[in-house]
Amino acid sequence: MELMELREQQQQKISEARQILDQITDDVDENRAKELEQQYDAYMAEVDSIEEKAERARKLQEAENRMSQSHPPEHGGQKTPKRDQREYRQMYEAYLRGGREALSSEEQQEIRQQAAGNDTAGGFTVPTEFFDELVESMKAYGPMLNPGVTRQITTSTGATLEWPTMDDTSNKGARLGENTQDSTSELTFGQKKLDAYKYTSGIFQVSEELLQDSSLDVEQIVRDAMAERIGRIVNEELTTADGSDKPQGIIPAADVGPTASATDSLDPDEIFDLVHSVDPAYRGMGNVAFMFSDDVLKAIRKLKDGDGNYIWQAPDIRTGEPGSLLGFPYAINQDMDGLAADNKPLVFGAMNRYVVRRVREFAIRRLVERYADFYQVGFVGFGRFDGELLDSRAVKTLQMAST
Repeated sequence: MELMELREQQQQKISEARQILDQITDDVDENRAKELEQQYDAYMAEVDSIEEKAERARKLQEAENRMSQSHPPEHGGQKTPKRDQREYRQMYEAYLRGGREALSSEEQQEIRQQAAGNDTAGGFTVPTEFFDELVESMKAYGPMLNPGVTRQITTSTGATLEWPTMDDTSNKGARLGENTQDSTSELTFGQKKLDAYKYTSGIFQVSEELLQDSSLDVEQIVRDAMAERIGRIVNEELTTADGSDKPQGIIPAADVGPTASATDSLDPDEIFDLVHSVDPAYRGMGNVAFMFSDDVLKAIRKLKDGDGNYIWQAPDIRTGEPGSLLGFPYAINQDMDGLAADNKPLVFGAMNRYVVRRVREFAIRRLVERYADFYQVGFVGFGRFDGELLDSRAVKTLQMAST
């Protein structure tokens, strides 16, 4: 089904769902209200299902466009770095299937050389294209690794990065009278450190039969396993970790904005207050957005403002714009709190003030003897990441009431 058809179908389902929700008034008895809510939830589940299909169609369309615009490097008649990367990737696949024994002595020497002096000793540093595909796959398991949400930087090594910050909000200019000496004030500089915490996929096993089957894409099997496992833990820690020998998650790092009046429900005015708790200067920056879990989105979709309008806006089928909240985009993060006492279920602000650091030296190890009696080969991948919120005022959280 074409992308436009899916969007039209989604828009129709949203319209029908809202018609059902509008039937729930003070005059409707409790049983009927519950029945209508169940119907509404069923329609919105279809909306989400169509959204997933539309996203797959969009990615396929983008991939086809890229392929139509690409030009094979070998047509130039010379060996290029791209060609070298392709050869390295072929060597990598041979390693996955057969280990170091499947490589020539020259290839084994190359692996030893590229591993020397870095943190991947004993492992095979993955090819650049594989790393890029791995990072792209990890985005599916949380928005903190999505460059459309946070700011992403990639470094070649894991050396500590010192990131300068400046806070000059307490100072402002002044009108100066004639023959009056100007006053002085110093700029206030600070610094954030970005480390490189190591994350592991944990060991996963692949049968020897699968590795020997040339029709199967072993790279994809390994990549998908690593992307899901490492993607989940890294997103979780970039969201909630307290910064003690681990990244500083965006929720603990952000300033607290308004407090909700209830422990387990939201009022539209509280979401308006959250938006305006962030200074307008930050609201005018790039990547300004909300972030919350899917359960919180479910609750927000039912909220109306004082004029009876829904504060959640459905995707626009004409422009392809995704759904929004109060005109701002949002990201779904399943590692965020739900609606419960003292929780912080919503965050809003200039999300690109949160910097995610990833190290390109992503490696994989192949464990043969450990699972030989099961006729399996073990794999374990590991990479290094960190994250810091450069300015806690740029992003605010909404906190639920204690009681």
